[in-house]
Amino acid sequence: MAVTEGAGWSGLGWNAWTDTATIRARLDAGADPNSVTDFHGRPLHHAAGEGSPEVVAELARHVDDVDAEHEGRTALWLAVFNDRPDNARALVAVGADPWRPMMNGWSPGRLSLAGPTPNLFPLPTGEIGLSAAETAAVAEAERLITALGKFNTDGSSLACVAGITAAEAVLRLGAVPADDDDVEEVLDDPFCDLDDSLTLIGVTDVPGGCVVSQPWGYAAYTSGVTKRLSTGTVCYAMYDNPGSGKQGSVSRNGGIERSDTHPGGGTVARDEPAEEISATYLYRFQAVAYCFAGAGLRPVDARSITGPLDMWLRLPDQNRWT
Repeated sequence: MAVTEGAGWSGLGWNAWTDTATIRARLDAGADPNSVTDFHGRPLHHAAGEGSPEVVAELARHVDDVDAEHEGRTALWLAVFNDRPDNARALVAVGADPWRPMMNGWSPGRLSLAGPTPNLFPLPTGEIGLSAAETAAVAEAERLITALGKFNTDGSSLACVAGITAAEAVLRLGAVPADDDDVEEVLDDPFCDLDDSLTLIGVTDVPGGCVVSQPWGYAAYTSGVTKRLSTGTVCYAMYDNPGSGKQGSVSRNGGIERSDTHPGGGTVARDEPAEEISATYLYRFQAVAYCFAGAGLRPVDARSITGPLDMWLRLPDQNRWT
């Protein structure tokens, strides 16, 4: 991530935070190590999250406070969140506090307990570790990410719905079974007639609910679909927009609760609920798994996305966004 503002830090590219000579030269030229460079934070925050332990140590020698916060988190918190244990160790070596309270109860130390290096910091006497529910969430995240595996979602959409069957989803959407020949034709070339192919969606039962999906378009993500599906329950939806990345929404009981979210994104706001902070960390860069987990679905594989799907449907002729 390039730094575009800040006293003496303009124009640095993301790889600069692994180049000790470059950072040292900026410091020698008078760059302010305590400045807020841009919305991502201070130089030490940048280095902790995306740099090397050598650059972290160099900057830490120059800052006034190694635990200075930006947007509610310290550089150490970012090192943990971005799974940079060597950077975290470099910060602790110069006095950073792993157990400093922040981010709605997720100190750097507690966050590390949920990650791939749970023994990164010794647990102090009296410090709260993970609850039973949090420990179960960590285990489920590992299971779910492994079960789904890796596949390309570019241009596709999905809606994960809690507690209803595929048959119930059909009724809620007012959809009808699609003609087999039409399905085959669209699967062969979904972009031949996009207006037609956008009315074709798939639905599949999974443990805990069902998944509505469209491999080539945004229809499963539209509010007209997700609001109908979410009556009396919750629906986590996503569209992997080829132009702008993964767009998400959460619908609950027939209304949009959260829109334009970034499932599986690499950042989290300071005022997010504790559960959302942990979910964002557990499913960082795992957008599909994040949606499944949000709806409480427990698939054993990726069939509801990659196929074969349980059934193909035609959506009724209606405004997709209402």
